[in-house]
Amino acid sequence: MYDKKILIVDDEADLLEALSSMFERAGYRNILTANNGKSALEVWKKEQPDIIILDVMMPGMDGFHVLKEIRRTSKVPVLMLTARGEADDKFAGFENGADDYLVKPFLPKELLFRVQAILKRSYPKQEKRVYLDASTVDLEKAEVQRDSGIYPLTAKELTLFEKLYQNAGRIVTTGALCQAVCGEFWQGYEKTLSTHLRHLREKIEADPSRPVSLITVKGVGYRLNLKEAQP
Repeated sequence: MYDKKILIVDDEADLLEALSSMFERAGYRNILTANNGKSALEVWKKEQPDIIILDVMMPGMDGFHVLKEIRRTSKVPVLMLTARGEADDKFAGFENGADDYLVKPFLPKELLFRVQAILKRSYPKQEKRVYLDASTVDLEKAEVQRDSGIYPLTAKELTLFEKLYQNAGRIVTTGALCQAVCGEFWQGYEKTLSTHLRHLREKIEADPSRPVSLITVKGVGYRLNLKEAQP
């Protein structure tokens, strides 16, 4: 859980720094920040955070507009953070897809506990076996079982699959997948990524030319669909 990316968005510089420090002290290693709505969307698209703490009252694009834009393509958990306490504002946040709502001033530990609860609920502990439409992936053994055959996964294929599995049902951008394999300096890796994903499809799909588990979202990235009914 502590490797999850947390994006904190607030136009108050002191609060932004204080919250970042709090999460770092709690053991979280990937803290991202933005001080306005436009920057928040840029960081979200580039970094694909696992949860967003989003201030409502910001100049220019407020938090509600940012949330609406995110919800067009993503189900990433969002906790709204605001000085407003009126019921109508809370309802607006939840109606637009917020997962939680915290009113300023608040106890730092309350925010920490709420974020931890959302992360546990949104990203349950990873199972060792992942069931797909035509195959089963054993994460511990790094192999795919399909029909009567066993197909070992390379280290990069396993890393890519784990990234997709952690976000199952949601779009993972090409950049986020490249970064999972290469780290910070991933630009230029896109063609190699396509090759790895093609090989991965050949192992997990019954018909790689017509994939049902590893889907391409044209111009955006990829999505992993799990088998609905697991044995």
